[in-house]
Amino acid sequence: MIIGTGLIASSLKDIDSKDMLFFASGVSNSLETRISEFEREFSLLKNTLENNSRSKLIYFSTLSIHDQSKQTSPYVLHKKEIENYIENNSDNYLILRIGNIVGKGGNPNTLFNFLKTQITNDHQFVVHSNARRLLIDIDDISSFLKSSCTQIKNKTINCAFPYYYNLKEIIDVIEKRIEKKAQYQEVNEGDFYKVDFDDNINHFFSGINSDKYLEVLAAKYI
Repeated sequence: MIIGTGLIASSLKDIDSKDMLFFASGVSNSLETRISEFEREFSLLKNTLENNSRSKLIYFSTLSIHDQSKQTSPYVLHKKEIENYIENNSDNYLILRIGNIVGKGGNPNTLFNFLKTQITNDHQFVVHSNARRLLIDIDDISSFLKSSCTQIKNKTINCAFPYYYNLKEIIDVIEKRIEKKAQYQEVNEGDFYKVDFDDNINHFFSGINSDKYLEVLAAKYI
């Protein structure tokens, strides 16, 4: 069963199963502050879990939980609360903390979509030279679950391609694909957080070159 209609939910259709409860509905905007939106997701999760207690729950959280600069944001606090609820109320679950998703459509403010739009439209923007980002192809989420979901029980794992891309690396590959130069100003700011990757994630992405992964993302989604 798939709960949700967004980018992640749509990507799971080929692996839908009566034994799995994919909860991909809820707050997707990390800048959300409305309590009603958080309460809506929490209420839906509780009701869905109660009515499907025999199914394995797959919940999609965020890597932002590791970001020390966002520890007081309503979005991160909400995700932490839901994670804690699942850990205490589900006998069979897998929580995936997802990195920066790259796919067709979705939130226009995601990193890849934002940079693509700025470069395409010759917009000026600022690049923080010290920033690093963890990316993941939307298709890799369902592929990983298909290969590993049944093996992992009652764990919370970080889900992204295990390489920390700087913004200029991402911009360079988008420039080449669009055949346009980005109009940006580079400033000596930005930071990033390091996370540990489960052996299942490292095995899933083993042998894939970081440059190649980025080139494939650009070819697929630009």
